[in-house]
Amino acid sequence: MLTAEDLEFLARPLLGFFTVAAGATPPQPRPVWFEATADGTVQLFTGPGSVKVKRLSRDPRASIVVAAPVEERERWVSVAGRVTVETDGALELAERLAAKYWDLDDPARAADLKGLLAEEQVRLVIHPETVNRFAY
Repeated sequence: MLTAEDLEFLARPLLGFFTVAAGATPPQPRPVWFEATADGTVQLFTGPGSVKVKRLSRDPRASIVVAAPVEERERWVSVAGRVTVETDGALELAERLAAKYWDLDDPARAADLKGLLAEEQVRLVIHPETVNRFAY
């Protein structure tokens, strides 16, 4: 469902806004790092005790919206679907995303990554059921 153009756009170091279905609780999107995969899923990482994981255990639906920076022409991609919580691959994903979003030659960022990798992480995988996009 993600097109080649979507995957090219999503490969950029842009923030995604991840929202978990929360029933009566108003949605509370959070900016996240993410990776769109060749198989068409979108993945991110988080701590196993995070609010995201707790909400997903009650209702596995979520979405992510990624928009182009303000200085570019308007463009966005939205992916919604069921999410699986995976215990494998989270630290490797965190390391790949840190290299994409941070300058790891900066000693402070390298230390941040070391601290991040010292914490337990899980991988959240969005299995797209709907994809919407806009480009102006």
